[in-house]
Amino acid sequence: MATIRDVAKLAGVSVATVSRVLNKNSYVNKDTEQKVVKAIEQLQYEPNTVARGLAGKETGTIALILPDISNPFFPVIARGVEDVAQRHGYTVILCNSDDHGQKEKGYIEMLRKKYVDGMIFASSTLSEEDVEQMRKNKIPLVVLDRALTSQSYSVIRARNYEGAKLAVRHLLDIGCKKIAHLYGPQEMITAKERLQGYEDSVKHAPWYTPSLMLPGHFHMDGGLRAVKDLMEKHSDIDGIFCGNDLMAVGALKGLHQLGIRVPDDVALIGFDGISLTEITQPELSTIAQPNYDMGKLAAEVLFEAIQSGVVQPKLYELEVTLIERDSTARKPTDRP
Repeated sequence: MATIRDVAKLAGVSVATVSRVLNKNSYVNKDTEQKVVKAIEQLQYEPNTVARGLAGKETGTIALILPDISNPFFPVIARGVEDVAQRHGYTVILCNSDDHGQKEKGYIEMLRKKYVDGMIFASSTLSEEDVEQMRKNKIPLVVLDRALTSQSYSVIRARNYEGAKLAVRHLLDIGCKKIAHLYGPQEMITAKERLQGYEDSVKHAPWYTPSLMLPGHFHMDGGLRAVKDLMEKHSDIDGIFCGNDLMAVGALKGLHQLGIRVPDDVALIGFDGISLTEITQPELSTIAQPNYDMGKLAAEVLFEAIQSGVVQPKLYELEVTLIERDSTARKPTDRP
């Protein structure tokens, strides 16, 4: 494989001159430029992207750090990011953090050394120290879904609180008289806002008690275990709002194992709008986030910062949509 030194030797110029031709960052006379271009073509030389980035301050890569790529919610976000990046001629490096702070720190350090042009995080553990490290290295940052607002980066997320209230209102509208909530990790702003939306919707109801709220940890098995505990404590529950769709799928399985019919005995609704909700039996109602649009917007905001060199922190909250399916398909008169 040819090197930049090989190109310089064949063209009869210095390595610095070849670099100037490649990066177009200073004047080179036409004759010399043509010699360098001819040598590049003859040797089929492919410039090292990182090396060019050191001179031109751009490497043509961005990083996308997601907490759990096995959760069907996140690949759609990744697709939105990738589609925008491709239009800009960029490559996306995908990292899976498992929501572990130390793992994220390791990625940040590795990516900083790779000279990526920007990063998009979906993180609940991003620290101010991490943010300051990226700021010092002039790496623009956009945060998706799970972080608090900041003066250092933009945040793109859905209207979680409003979505939770929409879910509870739907259950009330179909006649549910006692509604429970399975919630996610409370260190995540998304889970916290959804629980708050549920609680504000029902706290004045005569049947409300804090024991109607149980943790499902945003996982399928967590939803299954939690719904069994829930039904043991409150056998008269007739509606459940799950803080994400994975917990709703687990809850559906748990209710089936208990011999409880959905939606006849218990109506069930999730949150996120992942494709998995369309293949369960019955299909699950959900509050759908515009996850593809979230990914697109995150990438567009990031590229604006990369190109302008100016970071203008802003909170973007996207609308959510109620998708009614079989798991809540009953009229008020159908309830027990």
